[in-house]
Amino acid sequence: MVSKTELMVNWKDTPWKKFHRHVYRLQKRIFKASQRGDVGTMRRLQKLLMKSFAAKCLAVRRVTQDNQGKSTAGVDGVKSLTPKQRLELVATLKLGTLAKATRRVMIPKPGKAEKRPLGIPTMYDRALQCLVKQALEPEWEARFEPNSYGFRPGRSCHDAIGQIYVSINQMPKYVFDADIAKCFDKINHNRLLEKLNTFPTIRRQVKSWLKAGYILDYNWEPTHAGTPQGGVISPLLANIALHGLEEAVRTAFYPKLSSPKQGNLGVIRYADDFVILHKDYEVIKRCKQAAEAFLNDMGLELRPEKTRIAHTLERIGEEKPGFNFLGFNVRQYKLGKHQCKQGFKTLIKPQAEKVQTHYQKLNSIIVEMTARKQTEVIGKLNPIIRGWSNYYRTVVSKQLFTKVDNLLYWSLRRWGKRRHCNKTEKWIREKYWLTIQEGDYNASTFATKERGKLNRLLSHAETPIVRHEKVKGNKSPFDGDLIYWSTRLGQHPEMDATRAKLLKQQNGKCAYCRLNFMDGDLLEIDHKIPKSLGGKDSLINKQLLHRHCHDKKTANDGSLDKPHCQGQVK
Repeated sequence: MVSKTELMVNWKDTPWKKFHRHVYRLQKRIFKASQRGDVGTMRRLQKLLMKSFAAKCLAVRRVTQDNQGKSTAGVDGVKSLTPKQRLELVATLKLGTLAKATRRVMIPKPGKAEKRPLGIPTMYDRALQCLVKQALEPEWEARFEPNSYGFRPGRSCHDAIGQIYVSINQMPKYVFDADIAKCFDKINHNRLLEKLNTFPTIRRQVKSWLKAGYILDYNWEPTHAGTPQGGVISPLLANIALHGLEEAVRTAFYPKLSSPKQGNLGVIRYADDFVILHKDYEVIKRCKQAAEAFLNDMGLELRPEKTRIAHTLERIGEEKPGFNFLGFNVRQYKLGKHQCKQGFKTLIKPQAEKVQTHYQKLNSIIVEMTARKQTEVIGKLNPIIRGWSNYYRTVVSKQLFTKVDNLLYWSLRRWGKRRHCNKTEKWIREKYWLTIQEGDYNASTFATKERGKLNRLLSHAETPIVRHEKVKGNKSPFDGDLIYWSTRLGQHPEMDATRAKLLKQQNGKCAYCRLNFMDGDLLEIDHKIPKSLGGKDSLINKQLLHRHCHDKKTANDGSLDKPHCQGQVK
């Protein structure tokens, strides 16, 4: 246990690693109690966690320092807390307080004229929601369905796309591509609280947040349904509301688990977007009815304009093949019998509309910065290029990357021409494009040198294509699998940062014997070039080995031959 006396006087001296490890261990115990159905132990641990001083400090830090909305005020006007105010907030956090109304802000949807409502809670409610989420999340992570990927720790949209590929790679299928209309705004409160099924203190607190209402244009309005977007706990509550969708679809028409057709059915959900895949059109229609019945019970309905049934492979007399999901286009293409035994190939590419939107965003920035320096333009474009390219680097996107680079080149040429109307194209190119050696050839790059330092524009095509490894089944960061999650994420509360980074770099394998690390193995950090032979104590000179492999490597690398090293362990 971490006592209050262990907290230093200053917020900056708080032992965050110790607090994080303590809270994680409690969450791991909650997860395992939920897995085995031990409700009594789970509730006791949840109460213990929410009373923990460490959990309260972490909750306050996440909403006042780590969260992007830390400078956004609720109805009380409180924002950007000082270290002293953070400590005061920690001392006041307590379940059972009446929630204040959220501040309603209408924000535009990307690429659309319509706006969506955002409810901003007060700083106190945000911290309290974060504290409750720390207790509830491990319980539900042990219960959530394996093909639910949105707003869950250790899972991403790339895992959902990976599961779609696994489902259709060997067999073309019909797809029911669905989208829930205003999911966050229409969830039935009573059904949500019934499904939450927690002890009274948390139930009353969650109900208070749901019923708090909102203030828009200085007028208070009640909330009869939905969870406020902008709340820390809202994504978790939305996932709880939609929990059971996959099971409802699977069991509605296949009550027997041994049914052979059930193995061909794929249900993949990411937040309020989901797809149902099956080779039989009639099965897809019945699954659609089952999904609609499940959603109606929660007060939700499908959005007709974004819901359709299509086929992944082109067929005569049917609408356009393939579908878009999470910004990706999924489609199968016919091939000759000499090209592929299956007769088709599955390709997942960036969605065409997303490519166009991305280019328009870059072009608008270039137009707006006509009067700015080249270094400022590069500094503005590089983060956008890097982020977009990394998002799509896991799919078939190399050709599209090159296409966007070509379009971007002409936008930059026009930028140069607007700055120097009387200059020739050759002069502009020589001024703003430098010849840089890349590998074995020279490349002309939009770049500049200032004070001897090269500042160049990143290209989309230089981003390497790396296939994403989908998360395994029901794996969760709370399951205690130290090796798996350290290898996957490069960090873990129960492992020091250096070991976790090396695990990720080595893909979970020993650098000496090349065998996978197993749970319970003793892992030791070794210097590739021993320090006694001049090796540096930097990450690039370190590797992770089994203890027995470390002994073998040390015996043969010459580090024990030095006179001053005799009798010492490297």
